[in-house]
Amino acid sequence: MRTLDDEKFIAEIDSQGMRDRIRELPDQCVDAWKIGKEFTLPPEYRSPQKVVILGMGGSAIGGALLAGLVADECPVPILSVGGYDVPAYVGPSDVVIASSYSGNTEETLSATTQAAERGARLLAVTTGGKLGALAKEQGWPLLRFEYNAPPRAALGYSFTLLLALLYQMGLIRDYSADLEEAVEVMRAWQEELTPDVPVPRNPAKRMAGQLVGRLPVVYGAGFLAPVARRWKGQFNENGKNWAVWEELPELNHNAVVGYGLPDGVRERISVLMLRSPLDPPRIQARWDVTKELLLQEGVMVDEVWGRGESRLAQMLSTIHFGDYVSLYLAVLNEADPYPVPPIDYLKRRLAEMD
Repeated sequence: MRTLDDEKFIAEIDSQGMRDRIRELPDQCVDAWKIGKEFTLPPEYRSPQKVVILGMGGSAIGGALLAGLVADECPVPILSVGGYDVPAYVGPSDVVIASSYSGNTEETLSATTQAAERGARLLAVTTGGKLGALAKEQGWPLLRFEYNAPPRAALGYSFTLLLALLYQMGLIRDYSADLEEAVEVMRAWQEELTPDVPVPRNPAKRMAGQLVGRLPVVYGAGFLAPVARRWKGQFNENGKNWAVWEELPELNHNAVVGYGLPDGVRERISVLMLRSPLDPPRIQARWDVTKELLLQEGVMVDEVWGRGESRLAQMLSTIHFGDYVSLYLAVLNEADPYPVPPIDYLKRRLAEMD
């Protein structure tokens, strides 16, 4: 019987090395922070009225994480926008950051063009592609990085570069100390999570084993709500598995009512609560009561607590843990975590329709 303690089995399924990209997340963050702080941002990009981050998929999650992290510190709105169009409120007083790993995301390119037509101050974050070429042509600041991986596996860049840019704009404090702690925490937790650590001592492997054949429903609150969204996306793309995410306290006003029905569904659901000791007391109370309601209905519940002292450390450590869970779920599903054939098919069909 082949198990998660068979490293050859893991390597056979993960044939392109997603496990190596996951392991590199702390290093990505260190490199991205250095690149971002050394980047020369024109003075006219400081103190905007709003910061609007355009992106999809693996590039979009960086903006969502940033907005969640600095919500109680940044004096202006940080808005993560996906899709082909920019909202009507985008204008000349705003900085618009177009984030596309490949530089060829059609929705982001469309929205970027609209933002430019509105007179917004554009800034591009990409490895190149059409977005990189457009930024050079138009004279926009271009923050370019190099990393060979699928967009979702480059989160250390897509998130940390944005954090550095916000600091450069004068909107947030210097996060150097927080990032240093986060990297230390991730590297320390990683010692429990890598493929060479056996199941009895590897919490990510154990959680993945509990999720086989189930629908993961990931809950997050406050600054960990976008982390729940990240977990959902990783279960989809790495694990090739259905997944859902919801945000507390909003889910207390609707989702809790549906725990009992339909018959047969609750037995196949696993609720994963991403918790932080930094959550306010009232949110902590809601977590506890929500767990009671789930257990009363016989729904499987597990909790994951962020590690570290700072919000950034807890955010990144929880992301890192979830990435490993998605890797091991992919192996147990006997699905290569690297390629995403349905997305490739969708892009090919859309190109044919053009």
